[in-house]
Amino acid sequence: MTPDNGVDPTVQQPDTPAKTTDQPRTLPPQVSRRGFILGAATAAAAAGTTGLAACGNINRTTEAADDDDPTQAFLADDIVPFDGVHQAGIDTPGQAHLNIIAFTLRAGTTIDDVRRLMTVWTEDARQLTRGHNPIGSLEPELATIPANLTITCGFGPRFFDIIGKTDQRPEWLKPIPVFSKDKLEDTWGEADLALQICCDDPLTLAFATRHMTRAGGKLLETRWMQQGFLNARGATDPGTTPRNLFGQKDGTVNPQSTAEYDDYVWIDENSSDPQWVRGGTCMVVRRIAMNLDTWEELDRTSREVAMGRYLESGAPLTGKEEFDTADFKAKDQFGLPVIDPRSHMALAAPPTDNPKEKMRRRAYNYLESHIPGSDHTTNVGLVFICFQQNPVTQFTAIQQRLNDNDRLNTWITHIGSAVFAVPPGTSEVGAGKDQYWGASLLES
Repeated sequence: MTPDNGVDPTVQQPDTPAKTTDQPRTLPPQVSRRGFILGAATAAAAAGTTGLAACGNINRTTEAADDDDPTQAFLADDIVPFDGVHQAGIDTPGQAHLNIIAFTLRAGTTIDDVRRLMTVWTEDARQLTRGHNPIGSLEPELATIPANLTITCGFGPRFFDIIGKTDQRPEWLKPIPVFSKDKLEDTWGEADLALQICCDDPLTLAFATRHMTRAGGKLLETRWMQQGFLNARGATDPGTTPRNLFGQKDGTVNPQSTAEYDDYVWIDENSSDPQWVRGGTCMVVRRIAMNLDTWEELDRTSREVAMGRYLESGAPLTGKEEFDTADFKAKDQFGLPVIDPRSHMALAAPPTDNPKEKMRRRAYNYLESHIPGSDHTTNVGLVFICFQQNPVTQFTAIQQRLNDNDRLNTWITHIGSAVFAVPPGTSEVGAGKDQYWGASLLES
């Protein structure tokens, strides 16, 4: 009989890993693990793991090659290494599909329960992202196509009350202040845990989402799930900035180098934050409704003025190429600024006296069923996810300027908000890193 949480120790994992070519890197060998049985109050776990930890890097995607028929190996066998200095799914290029699920921990959950949950979740995520069937899954056929699957875990503000470690909660881990133009709905509010699951194959994504949710057993209630999409893999050239449903390129100013990620995204060893979160980051999730009906009433020039960039190229209105530096002092023939000071681009840019007001944007579009009674003909928007060292000095500072003066506010409304602390990456064998998500926190 399968235990209440759905973990079935009799299910075996396939022996053959998916093929990858990350230059000379090889994936860790297949893990051998005895069964985990996770319950709401009682659980027992024993595990043995072998292998080498993979290092994190900016271009984490490894592409498979098949000597017999390369076309058959395209995408299906592509693997993003799970283990590394940082969690995958942050500096990873955006996959085509997103499910981000937020959970509430049920009353009576103990730190021991959470420790076992994180152990199970981490190992199952490790196997799923390799194209292996995790213990407890009865559908091994659905686990064979990793397609760049990543699973990223975050802890919400109340998580630390539940585990009895409020002194380990980062000072910035609290709800984002409500801005004057926000119309926040509790439906999309704060939660105890979050899993950002991204993949280039929607069936694999659905399977991974179901498995990870079921693996939580009776400890969890699903708070919300947000789904999103970008262009299909291969529809655009690698490195192309994705577009939102206003047609705008979204993410042009993202960090590009290891040094920039170190400066703006990863919490470093010199931080005043608790030791356990160093090497991790902060994830902010905002749900932004977009009014396409009124946006489409604008002519193209008006849309570009509101954004501060040309729609086709993404270039600033003072430039020709997407990544050209904007000249905010440039004037037109009438002496007016070429880039409107109230444009989205101008207000989102870091001020000269605080160049660290940057972050890693990883947004996805959403298209949902029509809302009965709504004046909008379509229910569309953005699942805006961003990563930064400190949301108070980065996201909130930027959003305050946008809330106060951004011309795009005429067509967008923030309706959801949540913030999570993302622990650092993992190592299958320890090697100075956590073997499961948040181990340094939960075992301290």
